Amino acid sequence: MFPAVLEVCPSFETKWLEFLEDWQNEPGEPPYYVALGDLARHLVASLDRGETDDFPAVFALVEKWHVKGNAYVREAATIGLLEGIQNNLSHDFDAATERSQEFEAFLGPESLRWWRKLYKFWEGDSKALRDDGG
Repeated sequence: MFPAVLEVCPSFETKWLEFLEDWQNEPGEPPYYVALGDLARHLVASLDRGETDDFPAVFALVEKWHVKGNAYVREAATIGLLEGIQNNLSHDFDAATERSQEFEAFLGPESLRWWRKLYKFWEGDSKALRDDGG
């Protein structure tokens, strides 16, 4: 997943290299969900700075993950990245809602569907994250 991220979002490379360095001495695969959390924070900070030139390509990649990825990739795109973005938007409801809409403008249809399912889940719909195809 991450080689493709670095192609479309070169500004994330510094954070990616820090992540790899932090986990280089650990056994097994690094925890890629942690890196997705780093990417989520990076994207929120980029939005805050008005640096969204990479967003169309980034979210086209996220859409590809949702449509063509295996089960792990689809889940990581939703729970690792989209939920990470939502969690980092703001603790102020009104500000988070406005910023959420700014991200929604970049999401493809499948990514937007999962974005909204995440909000339904956090509003108490325990069945919202089921993959019901619609």
